[in-house]
Order: sequence, then C-alpha cells, then structure tokens
Amino acid sequence: MTHRNFASRKKNTLKAIVFAFGALPLLPLTGVAAEPVPSAKPGTVNPPTASAVQKVAGIPIPAEKRAVPEGYQPSKPKLVLRGSQPAKDYFGYVDGPAPLKARAIGSYAKGCLAGGSMLPTDGPTWQAMRLSRNRNWGHPELIDFLKDLAKDAPGLGWNGLLVGDLAQPRGGPMVSGHASHQIGLDADIWLTEMPQRRLTPEEREQISAISMLKGRLDVKGADRRVDSKKWTDIHARLIRRAASDKRVARIFVNPTIKKALCEFETSRDRAWLRKVRPWWGHHYHFHVRLSCPSGSGGCKNQNPPPPGDGCDEHLTYWLSDEPWVPKNPPKAGEKPKIVKKRPMALAALPAACQSVLTAN
Repeated sequence: MTHRNFASRKKNTLKAIVFAFGALPLLPLTGVAAEPVPSAKPGTVNPPTASAVQKVAGIPIPAEKRAVPEGYQPSKPKLVLRGSQPAKDYFGYVDGPAPLKARAIGSYAKGCLAGGSMLPTDGPTWQAMRLSRNRNWGHPELIDFLKDLAKDAPGLGWNGLLVGDLAQPRGGPMVSGHASHQIGLDADIWLTEMPQRRLTPEEREQISAISMLKGRLDVKGADRRVDSKKWTDIHARLIRRAASDKRVARIFVNPTIKKALCEFETSRDRAWLRKVRPWWGHHYHFHVRLSCPSGSGGCKNQNPPPPGDGCDEHLTYWLSDEPWVPKNPPKAGEKPKIVKKRPMALAALPAACQSVLTAN
C-alpha cells in the first residue's frame, strides 16, 4: 500500500467518526492507545475500563465525550397486549395509575379505572391495611367518601377506620381475591376499630380483622346471629352513616349483620337499610359500593335494590339452613369439589381498558 493510499484511508476513517459522533471533539490519534494511565501511587497502573471507553474504528472515545442530546429520555418498551391473555396478568402488575381524566369504566366486576387516586397510607382518622397489595386506589369520589366517613367516625364513638382493599392503580381484575373492585368504586372497611397508635407496615400485613360471627353457619340449625361480645351499636351507627350517604349504592354485609342492623334501627327512618344487602362472607368487614360518578361515561350501575328495608322473607331465607348447609356433603375423607372459573380475558373488558393499560 502506498503512503498516499494509507493517508487517504486514514482520512476517510476520521470522516466516518465525525459523521457518527457529530461535533464531538476527538482525541488525537497519537497517545490514545490503551496504555496504562499513571495512578496517584507510583508503581501502580489503572487501565481504562470497558464501560469508560468505546472504540470506533479502533480509536477509543471516552464516555464523557459522548454527548447526550438535552432532554433525552430512553424510550419505554411498548406494551404488547393480547386479548386472549387473562386481564389480571396486565392489571395485577401495574404500579401506578393511568395519567388520564378520572373515569370508572365498565361494570363493578368487568371494567377498569382511569385517573385513579391513592388513599394515603395514613390520615387523622384512618389507616390503610395490606399495603403490599397496592390496592389502596380508587376513583377520586371514592377517596373523598372514605375521608368523609373517617372524619365522622369519632363522633359515632369509633376511633377511626382500618381500610382494606379498594382497587388496583388502574382497576381491572385482580391476581387474587375479589371478582369486583375493578372500577375504583368499591371499598372494604374493617369491622375492627383503628387503634390509638400508628400500625407498622409489618402489623398491617399480619393483623387480622375480627369476625362478628357467633359460630359456623354451615351446620344444620346453626345460631346465625352476631356475637354480642364483639358486635356493638357503634358498628351499627358506622354502617348507618355510610349507607345514608347519597354517593353509596350498596353495602354488602353478612346476613347475621343485616339481621342485627334490622333490630338496631327502631325509628321510622329505615330507608338506609334498603342499601344494606346480605351476602356471603363479609363478617370481618363491610363492603361499600358507590354509584357511577358524573363524568364516567361507560360506567354501568347495578339495578337498584328491591323496595323495602330488606328485613323480610329475603333475609329469612339467608338465615335458614338452605343457602349454607350442603345438600350433598362430601363423604368422610373426600375433598369437596372446587370448580375453577376461567380467568377473564383482556378482550372481555371494555375496549377503553386497553388504552388505560397503555397510557403513560
């Protein structure tokens, strides 16, 4: 190779480097080979690390010379959605809310939440429980309701609220637990009073709410009443206060608690009892459900509860053996059959929920 050709190739190489790095100042070719750099201590060497030096066409370019455009942010990988995938696999692992206008989308057991707000971990008269689940999110109207109820609690004789699950940051089906709680309008409030002190994060994971049941319900002739040693009129006043709020559509309680509430209310004002519905479980907490807020297009309310206070033959049925005692109990040593439901697919949710998932 002639000296002229070598010089020409060398010149082209430098042009390629300038093209690749723009106006970056390049180190001179002389003295930039990977030679040891003297350290502060004589007799030792510190060779440049791979992370600090990048070679282009055999020429080292130090990292500090590789300028990053002002305002540059690395792009996030695009979320690929598959309609056949269980929706809980997406919604159950989202850390934060969708940065959209607050909106409850779909129905209580088939929907999602845009623009969710977080109930603070602690307030003057409430404490959020089970923080590791990241389920203290809801529509702003739900958060306002909880704060209002907590504020009124001491006046009822209740020190404060222990608040269980609301919704995930973007609502939707959960990895475990509830079928509802999907659109940010459901909240579980423990039937255990907030203590005088702040619970530690560990205690909030380990402490259990107190059941109001007197005993098992799935035994023939069971005494299906609340335990008078645990249940008080203060519990009843708290639930009455919640049910009397215009924002509330329903409150779910165990049938034994519904019976206690029917007996508690002796005045003529029994309209609030219509909203309190007997349901399975719900003897550790009561479940508040709000109506769809204004501005939540696509939010679907439940049909209103039947007329009356609900302290009638409907409740009598719930307190009988029929809903509780198995007609064909498993034989001794035989495990009861459990029918597993197929998880709800993403495609089953309202189409707007995919936009909620991908919003960032």
